[in-house]
Amino acid sequence: MAGIDLDNVTKRFKGTAALDGVSLTVPEGETLALFGPSGSGKTVLLRVIAGVVQPDAGRVRLGGRDVTEEPPEDRGVGMAFQNFALFPHMSAFDNIAAPLTARRDAPSVLKAGVERVAKLLKIDHVLGQAPRQLSNGQKQRTALARAMAGQPKVLLLDDPLRNVDAKLRFEMRLELPRLLAREGVTAIYVTQDYREAMALGKRIAVLFEGRIAQIATPDEIYHAPATLAIAKLFGDPAINVLDVTPERDAHGPFARLSDRRAPLDPGLAHAVGRACVLGVRPEAIRFVDAEAPGAVPVTVEAETPLNEKTVTLAVTRRGRELLISRPAGAPGPATGPAHVAVDSVHALLFDRETGARIAPEPPGGAIRGAAA
Repeated sequence: MAGIDLDNVTKRFKGTAALDGVSLTVPEGETLALFGPSGSGKTVLLRVIAGVVQPDAGRVRLGGRDVTEEPPEDRGVGMAFQNFALFPHMSAFDNIAAPLTARRDAPSVLKAGVERVAKLLKIDHVLGQAPRQLSNGQKQRTALARAMAGQPKVLLLDDPLRNVDAKLRFEMRLELPRLLAREGVTAIYVTQDYREAMALGKRIAVLFEGRIAQIATPDEIYHAPATLAIAKLFGDPAINVLDVTPERDAHGPFARLSDRRAPLDPGLAHAVGRACVLGVRPEAIRFVDAEAPGAVPVTVEAETPLNEKTVTLAVTRRGRELLISRPAGAPGPATGPAHVAVDSVHALLFDRETGARIAPEPPGGAIRGAAA
């Protein structure tokens, strides 16, 4: 195993920074999910680590060794791509064996290495077939097997499940963490699917415009995103966002929704009077009786059953839309007047100008759950 350390890595193409001072540490044996929108620099970052792309500035260390100037073949890195990139004229066996052939392993060692990883990935029965004879799932596993065959110290996975069907993606989200843990490899898994990032990464690094916006556990990213932009990327349905200016009364801070008092975390009193954006996850809003504390009147416009949950579209008195998610079968109005309450513990507040999350202050004064 080898940890990954990036120190202020920068890469420009035609004057535009694809990576802008990226610093990142992945401890030995950890799987880090690298998440971000298309064009944020995820693939470029993997190629810099692999040695395929040379950075303009910064250092790359693997296992504590500076490999910035070393060629790819000397770094001990395996890589799998979203487009499989299999050699069409070679069998699955020969594709998997490619890294072992390149380092001139003895035939017996090569055969044992291929069979070991093929069995691990449940493709040992298709080793004699050409890529055109394989299903997309088998192609994906063959590409992954090739990346792992040489028992690399570091494994770089560039959105390898993007071109497979939903069933296989779900299965691999369950299998891959166990597989990587069994191999004891340090891995970076690139994805644009927030579910994959949360399922596969012990931590998630969110990349925006070539910069790391936040590194945290999946739970922290979801419940304490560093910015409004990150909050919008995680969750389905997407987070509700409402412009508010927090107020305070004898009961503590609150925001006005439909001209009613929606309580906020007591630790957000320091945001009173500030131009903010209130972020509320759909599952943090529930239907209540009109007399319930914090009840906000709304009009239900429509609802959509989605198997395990029902998503409702409601509108406040000021015409602001709210998405509300409740478990399938849970009671709730389909149309017409209703009342909802916001779970203040899970309501997020962001600065309207900068988009940065405003973290609650505990009674002692230090900021609670400050964004990374």
